[in-house]
Amino acid sequence: MKKKYFASSKDKEDWVNFTKNIGHINPKKEDLSENEAVNTIVPKLDLHGFSLSESNEKVKNFIYKAHELGLKKVIIITGKGSRSKSYDNPYVSETLGVLRYSIPDFIRNNVSLNDKVSSVSNANVEDGAEGALYISLKKNL
Repeated sequence: MKKKYFASSKDKEDWVNFTKNIGHINPKKEDLSENEAVNTIVPKLDLHGFSLSESNEKVKNFIYKAHELGLKKVIIITGKGSRSKSYDNPYVSETLGVLRYSIPDFIRNNVSLNDKVSSVSNANVEDGAEGALYISLKKNL
């Protein structure tokens, strides 16, 4: 069992003097500069409900805009594709995850997007896991 610490009168006096001279301390949220706060927000593009050609166009415009704004990373939500309709079982699709697999290929095969994108990777669980992609962008020169 730990012994209880009893502060001496000198310790108490030092603490009181210290707290009187601290001055105003801002809450943590106020300590962040506006630029830091803006850079922590990662824009997302949700492609649920769009066809492949519509998705490709939206992805291209989204990446152009993000690169122009100087963003470092964006998230593209493709979905897992497990709810697409099929003949035998409505909960399993024959073309599972069409967008999930075609969006990275679209980015790799598009020369103008290649100049703006440094990497494409699967998102972490909190951002959508297998149903989302992280797109890391190159610096806007």
